[in-house]
Amino acid sequence: MSIFNASAFRKYDIRGRVDDDLHDEFVTSLGKAYGTVIRRSGGSTVALGRDCRLSGERIFEGFKNGILSTGIHVVTLGIVPTPLVYFALHQTDIDGGVSITGSHNPIGWNGFKLCRGTESIYGEGIQELYRLMTNGDFDRGHGTSRSLDLKNAYISTCLSSLMPVKKTLSVVIDAGNGTAGIVAGDLYRRMGVNVEELYCTPDGRFPNHHPDPTVEANIAELRERVLSSGADLGLAFDGDADRLGAIDSEGRIVWGDQLLTFFGLSLLEHKPDARIVGEVKCSKVMYDTLRTAGAQVEMWKVGHSMIKARMRETQADLAGEMSGHLFFADRYLGYDDAVYAGARLIELVGQSEKTLSQWVDSLPTMSATPEIRVACPDAYKFEVTQKAADYFSDRYTTNRVDGVRIEFPEGWGLLRASNTQPVIVMRFEATTVEHRDACRREVEEWLRTHAPDVNFEMDTHHS
Repeated sequence: MSIFNASAFRKYDIRGRVDDDLHDEFVTSLGKAYGTVIRRSGGSTVALGRDCRLSGERIFEGFKNGILSTGIHVVTLGIVPTPLVYFALHQTDIDGGVSITGSHNPIGWNGFKLCRGTESIYGEGIQELYRLMTNGDFDRGHGTSRSLDLKNAYISTCLSSLMPVKKTLSVVIDAGNGTAGIVAGDLYRRMGVNVEELYCTPDGRFPNHHPDPTVEANIAELRERVLSSGADLGLAFDGDADRLGAIDSEGRIVWGDQLLTFFGLSLLEHKPDARIVGEVKCSKVMYDTLRTAGAQVEMWKVGHSMIKARMRETQADLAGEMSGHLFFADRYLGYDDAVYAGARLIELVGQSEKTLSQWVDSLPTMSATPEIRVACPDAYKFEVTQKAADYFSDRYTTNRVDGVRIEFPEGWGLLRASNTQPVIVMRFEATTVEHRDACRREVEEWLRTHAPDVNFEMDTHHS
């Protein structure tokens, strides 16, 4: 029996509890497995960065030593946003990279986002690492380590791709004591805007609030500060700065699919037939608005690794997720970078005659639920989703690229199996609250009748 917890090897990354899962033998063995994969792919050098979690130093050192023992050389980037690890892969002669980060997970967790070349390792690639660790099938060698500071190069590259801000703007940013504060304030000031910083000093204890901008409680102070200071907008980041949250001048949350809509409309002014990728949780308003404006829009699977891969396959210009992962191949490098996405939002507002609030007001108003997560055992969740897809596809127009998205007459509903938890995820949106709730009732009644393994009472907080 393996001493390594198989459930830590997720669809998109590797994540686990620091004390139980990510013990010293685990992280060193994972480093050996990763180094082995890079070496057998013909590579010789990888970049390694981490977020500011208190467990990060121990995990970083153990993982690095594992890589070095395979003969792979390591370029250490220090405490940096995950996008700076991706940046290193595009800007230097490096064969892979890893960000050690717990992202938005609780303090007692940490994890690994891994790349081979410039592409994320996910799905079967992550399972291959698990097999190598379990079998002890590692290459041997003596790698070397050196450090590299990419902050100034990153900021310069971002600035070189941005258009000038044409009006005075004030922005409040909240890094939640994660890693975005290392670069965000400096970048935005160099764009010529007034910046007020909240919690931009990295602190792995996250003493002020947890760094997850999709949870409204975590951006309450940002909202208050935007309103009290009269700022034009607020920007919030998750712990490793690959997801963006935004607040307009009226204190409203601007969700990921709304931001994608605005970025898409702006892009279409310069590239009328732009290709844009969204995911199955995004609003119908986004898809309809961008298609009407001339974009080629595709609905794709949830997950930053999936979206990046699809962008490459289709040569899309732009992509995004409800969760705040935003990807720019237009004028940038095609990966999810919340600090850069924040800069593009500043540029958008700074170039436009409209305020961010007016951009928000320009969209049709829909009534949507948040993400609804109900417990369902891993052994049954995909089977339940498949049965639901078959049932509703006989009655409505559906999209089955990731679970089933059902097009009701006055709205839509989504039912999909989580890739990372024993959970079924649902979301509903319609023209009115009544229509939205009717869509929800129809799906939930089917589940209660045909899926006894689903537990509606169990709390399944997203992690």
